[in-house]
Amino acid sequence: MAVCELKHVTKSYGTGPARVDAVKDISLSIDSGEFTVFKGPSGSGKTTLLNMVGCLDTPTEGDVIVKDRSVKDLSSRALSRLRASTIGFVFQSFNLMPVLTALENVELALQLAGLKEDTREPAAKLLSEVGLEGFERRRPNQLSGGQQQRVAIARALVKHPALIIADEPTANLDTTNGAQVLDIMQALNETHGITFLFSSHDPRMIERGRRIVSLTDGVVSSDERRDSSGGAG
Repeated sequence: MAVCELKHVTKSYGTGPARVDAVKDISLSIDSGEFTVFKGPSGSGKTTLLNMVGCLDTPTEGDVIVKDRSVKDLSSRALSRLRASTIGFVFQSFNLMPVLTALENVELALQLAGLKEDTREPAAKLLSEVGLEGFERRRPNQLSGGQQQRVAIARALVKHPALIIADEPTANLDTTNGAQVLDIMQALNETHGITFLFSSHDPRMIERGRRIVSLTDGVVSSDERRDSSGGAG
């Protein structure tokens, strides 16, 4: 079942002779349970495409369908509600609130999604699941980069989104922390069937992907599916 569909999506900047197509006429479907990587060099269009899937941006032409809802005619407020209820985000810069503890950062995601009930228990459970039990009361500046990224993963997961979008999630991490973060996301995908969509040019990330969508100059140059062992399928 498709979590997201892109139908002849183009994203342009500028007009006339100055027009630049960052993404050109791309059609893709992301199914539930996928562990997919958009790969390509800087300027290939992968982050632009990821932003449109995540409803952070809208296409110039074509349409994006998220959980059977077309984003084309949605207002800014409706797009915000769709993001809050359906999509979780993990960014390379972590984007944690510095004045909040790890637990409060995860709770905040539930509160922004409109949950009025107790948020502490589910937030604490997610932090434990990503290996941060005992770190709940630490602020971001008291955590390592890998630990901060784990908080970001818990924050993305706590509202049970249909899709997790991760933009270069290992870019600011060393080899050890990057591998640990990838282990966590891969385990969540395999154990709970959580759908992950990444943009990356990190070989570590690309090696883990079960579907690799390569972008070159704003178009899909290849779309490779692999079996669980990492081989082409």
